[in-house]
Amino acid sequence: MNADLFLLALADGFSYAGLLFLVALGLTLIFGVLGILNVAHGSLYAFGGYTAATFVGWALGRGDASTALLLASLVVAALLVGLVLGVILETGLLRRVEGKDPVVQLLVTFAAFMMLEDILRLIWGTQPYAAIEVVTRVGTADVFGVTYTKYQLFLIPGVALVTYGALQYFLRYTRVGKQMVAATHNAEVATAMGINAKRIRLVTFVLGAILGALGGALAAPTTSLVPGVGTDMIVLSFAVIATAGLGQITGALVAALMIGIARSIAVYTVPELEVVVPYVIMVLVLLVRPYGLFTVARARKI
Repeated sequence: MNADLFLLALADGFSYAGLLFLVALGLTLIFGVLGILNVAHGSLYAFGGYTAATFVGWALGRGDASTALLLASLVVAALLVGLVLGVILETGLLRRVEGKDPVVQLLVTFAAFMMLEDILRLIWGTQPYAAIEVVTRVGTADVFGVTYTKYQLFLIPGVALVTYGALQYFLRYTRVGKQMVAATHNAEVATAMGINAKRIRLVTFVLGAILGALGGALAAPTTSLVPGVGTDMIVLSFAVIATAGLGQITGALVAALMIGIARSIAVYTVPELEVVVPYVIMVLVLLVRPYGLFTVARARKI
């Protein structure tokens, strides 16, 4: 593997890790507060991507769409999908299985995932969708003689890092963020102290849904969206949070980088192992650290 290919693999890895982190971040945030592994998160990613591609198409149809408008379309699509589907799923579905057996909750989210996948096909059909014009508008950059798109090299990793920093600030220094952290540590005590648990659960789920949809919206300009795209991403996101440890935000960032870069290097060197590499990393980590890289085992409450 020569230097140029290695640089391309790194650039691809950072870009893919950024998308993977955003989706895994929403997933681990929801698990941390609600205690639910939300399989339907993959559909939020898919809806975010399809909606973003549609919005970009509408903007281009005007004939005078600026680059800023196209980028804003991606963000608006993620916010819209996260708010609408997040509220519907939390209030109409997850709230009704609160306190139920975790297996029941998992099956309910899987059922929601299957229904949303069918709804997605009803709305957009089976033809591929993309928003490639966004990448073209942003342009390219030369890094050590290697040409790469600025969108994938700077914008996606930049959005991921800004989101990570903003979320850390939100959780540490805002009132609602501190309430979310309190609910994560002990929901019963938080409720006894006057925290509105239902509101915190709703805010958390909607925020996680927006992050999942944002990952899909940012992916729309870089890939062809087809039915089933959410399945691949949710499985990889599960690998990320299992590697990092459930509920670990910083761990999700590190695990996403590990898996994203390793997968990208495999694509350029041993393409046959592209699918296997993320899960090999996960298994190796779990063999040494059964609770994930960043999770500290705690005594079980009785």
